[in-house]
Amino acid sequence: MSKLFSMELADIRKEYRLKAMDENEINHDPMKQFEIWLKEAFEAKVTEPTAMTLATATTGGIPSARIVLLKAFTQSGFGFFTNYSSRKGAEIENNQLVALLFHWPELERQVRIEGVASRTTAAVSDEYFNSRPYESRLSAVISNQSQVVPDREYLEILWASQQDQSFAQGIRRPVYWGGYMVEPFSIEFWQGRPNRLHDRLLFSREANNWNISRLAP
Repeated sequence: MSKLFSMELADIRKEYRLKAMDENEINHDPMKQFEIWLKEAFEAKVTEPTAMTLATATTGGIPSARIVLLKAFTQSGFGFFTNYSSRKGAEIENNQLVALLFHWPELERQVRIEGVASRTTAAVSDEYFNSRPYESRLSAVISNQSQVVPDREYLEILWASQQDQSFAQGIRRPVYWGGYMVEPFSIEFWQGRPNRLHDRLLFSREANNWNISRLAP
């Protein structure tokens, strides 16, 4: 196989030894267990502890993934906010099945989530939008997310123009921007272990109950 990269990628190794995970010790409510791990991620000063990969797919099965930020977490699910007209928004409108992935390398942990995404209420979207910094709200207004633009200058001119208007009129949440909640039906907790014998505990929802299974690493 010809190489394009100078480093020997196949030789890169990391041994995982920080923690273990046992069925008898983990909380049998996966949402509460996630809350425990998220708190530990904050305490460990993990870089971007709320960053999560969001994977969506078209109805034809073509996937796409990107990093978004967890902005709401309840017993019902995981929330984030975005432009409804973006690629992810368009794909969710046609296929509500999504996947989320949290990776906390400092703790040698991952959390994999599969679920159904649905829009939050306008009131929830308004509340979060109004809590954002001025610059973030302005970007949401001017950005036709995922669409082709002529160049960087086009965005900067649009920004300056909208900034003048917003100072005079204020910034209201555009109708094409808002939140989604992902209601999970599968949550897997992954803890790195020595010799690649990682701990993987899968919670699968059945009606109102969660079943726990251990997966081979």
